[in-house]
Amino acid sequence: MTRTVIRGGQVFDSLSGTASIADVAVDGNRIVAVGTGLDGDESIDATGHAVYPGFIDSHVHFMADGDLDPLRSVYTPFSLNFYLAAERMARTLAAGITTVREAGGSDLGVKQAQTSGLVPGPHMQISISILSQTGGHGDSWEPCGAHMPNVIGVEHPGKPHNIVDGPEEMRRKVRELIRAGADVIKVCTSGGVLSPRDDPRHGHFRDDELDVLVAEANAAGKWVMAHAQATDGIKSAIRAGIRSIEHGIYLDEEAIGMMLERGTYLVPTLIAPRGVLEAVDRGVAVPQYAIDKTKMVIDVHRHSISLAIAAGVKVAMGTDSGVTPHGQNLRELEEMVSCGMTPAEALIAATRTAAELLGVEEDRGTIEVGKRADLVIAAGEALDVNGLGQRVRTVLQDGKVVAASG
Repeated sequence: MTRTVIRGGQVFDSLSGTASIADVAVDGNRIVAVGTGLDGDESIDATGHAVYPGFIDSHVHFMADGDLDPLRSVYTPFSLNFYLAAERMARTLAAGITTVREAGGSDLGVKQAQTSGLVPGPHMQISISILSQTGGHGDSWEPCGAHMPNVIGVEHPGKPHNIVDGPEEMRRKVRELIRAGADVIKVCTSGGVLSPRDDPRHGHFRDDELDVLVAEANAAGKWVMAHAQATDGIKSAIRAGIRSIEHGIYLDEEAIGMMLERGTYLVPTLIAPRGVLEAVDRGVAVPQYAIDKTKMVIDVHRHSISLAIAAGVKVAMGTDSGVTPHGQNLRELEEMVSCGMTPAEALIAATRTAAELLGVEEDRGTIEVGKRADLVIAAGEALDVNGLGQRVRTVLQDGKVVAASG
């Protein structure tokens, strides 16, 4: 195998939150040395650049891309969505995101296309279907009595129907998702912003339903992630032992205390509400209910995340990309800093902490000998996250250069 040395970059240490000038040697798909004066068969000059572990986005949707007009799904041939997803995966990888947790929409075939090398994209953990109660965030029913086609929510072979009510239905549905290849189970314990018939301030599912959900997932060695915006829905998810709270819009002090006690992770998705309003500015026909709910939650969302950061809740980066166009993922770092994180803390959230959330911390998330050689080289100072996405120059995945610019 060819030994490649990345020379003279500011190597970001996700353990300490510091950066220092060093070389990184890669052989095959692994980091084999970190230090100075390293030798190799080939080299990449990183002078004046920062070197990061491959970034991890804990919440993306490859079956959407920032076009929030519900009619877009109606006019899109079903099979076209998979080709569109492949392009979005490549765009995300080129932005420096080498691992993702796909939070609903992509099935096992999408994951296997990446794993087999058929299409470029981040390493993926998939949830496949977003479990929702009747009338919940994942219910596509419309007042006319029909269901709006939705590539994130609609069932198809390999993607089980997502509406479930009651503990026994929940038990069966979790087993169906695991059979279909889910790496993580996604559930909506509250209403949401982009769904028409629910309220993000209302908790969804009862404790007995969530207890069964978590028990069945854990029995198969899987964790659960919760779309949880309402205060009650957040607390229900924490009580049930769900691993991560996605969005966390209406956190209160009790919920934050519960998260600290249980070690629950928070995935803020701060750029998502901005993405809704940006879509409006681009002329996208965003439904009025989504605009109204976005304006209702955007400030309280930021306040809640600020409180959680100040209290020391474990935060992993997640963007809800799909609400925003893919490839803009690193904007989330600036948003986390604006809510109280230091730049180093935001970078840790996007590397080491996200790896811990996904359970892959032994393999990636830090630049250490033996870790997977997923690396990002960006122009500028390592501890400057402003405009970082525009400064990415080279992306390595499994030791191979998969994107280069500038």
